Parts: sequence; structure tokens; C-alpha cells
Amino acid sequence: MRLRTLLDTEAMGLRLLGGQDELDRTVRGVMTTDLRDPSRYLSGGELVLTGLAWRRGPEDSEPFVRRLAAAGVAALAAGEAEVGGVPRDLVEACRRHRLPLFAVDEDVAFATITEYVVRQVSTERAGDLAAVVDRHRRLMSSGPSGGGPDAVLDLLVTDLDLRAWVLSSTGRRIAGSAAELPAPVRAELAGEHLASARTGRPGPHRLTVGGRTFSLFAIRPGGPGHAGGPGASPLSDWLLAVEADAGEWSAQRLDLLGGVTQLIATERDRQDAAGAVRRRLAHEVLELVQTGAPPAEVAARLRVAAPVLLPGSGTAPHWQVVVARVDWDDERPSGGPEAQTLLEEILVDPAGPGGDPLERVAVAHDDEEAMALLPLPVVPGAQEGDDASAGPRALRADELLRAVGGPLARGLDGDGRLTIGVSASVHSAEGLRGALEEARHARRVAAARPGRVCVAGHEELASHVLLLPFVPDDVRRAFTARLLDPLRAYDRRHRAELIPTLEAFLDCDGSWTRCATRLHLHVNTLRYRIGRIEQLTGRDLSRLEDKVDFFLALRMS
Repeated sequence: MRLRTLLDTEAMGLRLLGGQDELDRTVRGVMTTDLRDPSRYLSGGELVLTGLAWRRGPEDSEPFVRRLAAAGVAALAAGEAEVGGVPRDLVEACRRHRLPLFAVDEDVAFATITEYVVRQVSTERAGDLAAVVDRHRRLMSSGPSGGGPDAVLDLLVTDLDLRAWVLSSTGRRIAGSAAELPAPVRAELAGEHLASARTGRPGPHRLTVGGRTFSLFAIRPGGPGHAGGPGASPLSDWLLAVEADAGEWSAQRLDLLGGVTQLIATERDRQDAAGAVRRRLAHEVLELVQTGAPPAEVAARLRVAAPVLLPGSGTAPHWQVVVARVDWDDERPSGGPEAQTLLEEILVDPAGPGGDPLERVAVAHDDEEAMALLPLPVVPGAQEGDDASAGPRALRADELLRAVGGPLARGLDGDGRLTIGVSASVHSAEGLRGALEEARHARRVAAARPGRVCVAGHEELASHVLLLPFVPDDVRRAFTARLLDPLRAYDRRHRAELIPTLEAFLDCDGSWTRCATRLHLHVNTLRYRIGRIEQLTGRDLSRLEDKVDFFLALRMS
């Protein structure tokens, strides 16, 4: 399809702003983006649709257009719905780089243009993509007949004999062929996709798992809620896993699968938009909690949120709060929107022993972290005031880590970290502020641990492990040096093993007999070593206070 065809189609609502001599260019695909540099996702010949969210000033137009021209795109189409008109600096930049530029009427949705381009380009391709588009129109309608992304994948099976699955970045199955993929295979595919995308290698990515060959295609969010934020990272991708080796395919078949990913991406944007109400409710509740609003006001907002998040529940639910943060190794700031996208995905997975999907979670974010408000159905027979965290539907930190840690750790390796904190459950508005602070403290405990994905729960906050990570480094060094440096120096000079002896003595709760047996020493020898420790440090290991000081010093060293 040529650009001239698009311009002559009234339903597209396109107005030519520059590039009259370039209208015979061929359009091979379409991409919606508001990234400042989308070049890594371009292969050439695309019509690029943008809402201009990447433009913060006139100086941004030149590098954006230069990158598009270098990638070989067919044309740029800018929406006028948000900005009220295409900026002059963008028009001039396109003229300098001989890139055709269209303005998109504010009454025309990008999805309309995407459907039209995919349908027109597909007429000469293998398979019946027009049928896919028609099925996609039905799944986008309000009726239930469309069937979501499964409707698109059904045609890959019936028309092209290709089995395919749509997976999330954590390996969760979103749609796919009737034959189920085992959880380890899904986790391996998701991890490989994230690792490959992180290095910038162009797709599709191919790998063999359990003797089966798969080709992986990225499905990237393109809606306004993702522009320039979570959409900039593969961590928020879905992926299309096709059981075939795409290295043997013709260009036509590769184009066909590219069109399928665009259609599924449109459906994903629709699903994301449907979650806007839950996000708004979470933002309102958590903002009231953080600003110290009266409990009665918070309770009133919770009563509004409960039917939306937990429909059909006859009683007020218990609540948990989950806090997440993404930190990068380079100079990129922590991404609150990206943490929100990840947290929404993570909490869809079955997390409790009962295996119930926690898909009603509401997540809000600020500039640095995301906060999830999680309703928990009241456990039958539970009494008011019971700790629902013991119930079968509560979220546990260890189960959460097992469910999502593997794939996300591969996606973050070498780039960043995801840390999550989980609160205990509360049954009233009065407890929600404490739950939020508890989840934040648990997240900081998780952040003090090594690893790319770390999760901590409220149950860990009743231990000294909560305190140690937050002791300032200079205080930590001074405390351990005062108690342990004399022992280390003595050990270096005399090879007396006072430090190992002290560790064993404390580990045996001060029992002379058990400690001597563990160290294979005579009790008198052990007493001599403990006496030397007390002499060098001026402490008395028969006193509880001094035992605690030595215990903490060893833990912080």
C-alpha cells in the first residue's frame, strides 16, 4: 500500500503537511509510539503514529525525526487531539529529512488507522489476515463473541497450522492454543524474551525448550497510559510465543505475525484502559491515607472501592497493601509508572494457596514507587479482628517471589532491581495507614538484600533483620570495630580463633558443654578463650546485654 492511498481515504482523517513528492512510498506496517527514541523497534516501511507526548520543547523535534528517517520509516502521522495542532518545528524537521508528515484529525482514533493499514497491507500476504481483522473488530466490540486475543490465535491454528500463546513478562498465560504450556516452559520463554530484548537484539528471538522450538515476538503497549513510561521497557511487554522456527519463514509470513502482534497490542491497550477506574480508586484511597485523612473519610472511600474490586462480596473485605519500586543501575530515575505496570501484572498471578487470581487489585503510583490496594475476601468462619493474613486467600511474600522471580530477574540482570514489600492484612480504615507503612518498611528490608528481584513480608519486621539494614554505614563500622577489631588483631597474631569461638558460643546460647563439643575443645580451653575475649573487649559474656552487642556486631560485620 502506498502513502497516496492513505491520503485519498477520507475515513483516515489525514491531512498532508509535507512530503508531497514522497507519496509513492510503500507502507509495510504501522507503529504507535510516544517514545523519544523508538528506532530499536522499527524495521523500515512503517507509518509511525504519535500523540506527541515525547515533545517537551521545539528542540526535541529534530532528533526524533532524524531517528525515524534513519530507520527508513515511510511517514509520520501526528495526532492533534492533545496538542491542538502540529508544531511548526516538527513540520520543518520532517521537511529537512524528506519525511512525509500527516496531521491526524482529532476525531479519528489511531486504532482505526492501524486496522485499515493492517488490512490493506495483508491482501498480498500468506494466510487470511482480513479474517483476523474482522475477528478483531468483533473482539473489540462490547459483545462477548469476540473472545479476546484467543480469537486471533485461533486463526493462526486453522489457517497456518501455527500453535501460539500470548504470555506476560512473568510467564503468565494470557491466551493461546488449547494445548497448555507447562509453567517452567512459560517461565523460560518469558525470561529469554526479557534477556534478549534487554540487549537490544532484534526479534523474533528463537530458542529451544524441552526439545520444542519457539519464536518470540514482542507485543508492546502503545496506549497513552504507557507513552514514554512503562512502554519504554521490555518489562511491561507481552510476548507472542509461536511453536515454530521463524528463521525458516518467508518475509510475507514474518509480516503476517507482525500484524497479529499489532492487533493483540490494540486489545491490550483496551484492557489497560478498562483498569483506569481501579487505578483511580487506589489513588484516592492511598492519597487520603498518606495525607492523614480522618478514618471515617478513608472508610467511606473504601466502601466505594470494595464493590468494584471485589464484586459480589456481601461483607467488607480485609485489605493488604503491596509496595514496589524499580531501581536502575545507570542514571535513570526510579520508575513509578513502570513499577505500577509490573505490580499489576505480578498480582494477577495466582498467589495464595487457594490459587485464586488476584485480578481485582488496584494500583496507584507516584514518581518513585507503586502501591497496590489488595482486597481479601473474608475467610468463612473468621471472627472480627482475626488476622486474615493466616487465611487461605492472603498474599504471602515467599509465594510471590517463587511465582515471578525467575523471568523478571533475567530481564533486570545487569540493568536494575525490583523490590517489593507486603503488609499484613487489616480489616478497617484505621489500620490502612499502618499497613502502608508496614509494606514500605518491608520493601526497604527487601532492598537491603542481594538479587535482582527481592520480596519481603510483614512477618520479617519483628526481627533484628529489620533494624540492621538501616543502621548508617559509619555507625555500623564504628560499632563492629570497637567490639571485634581487638579480637581480629589477636587472631592474626596468635591464630587463636577467638572470632569463630565467639560465634559458636553465642550460637549455642552460652552453653559451655554444647559449644566445646561443637568446636572439639576441652571445656577448660573454651573457658580460656572466652576469658581472653572478655579481657580484650572489657565485656562480660555472662551478661545478656553484652551477648546481644556481640551478636549484632557479628551480624553487621
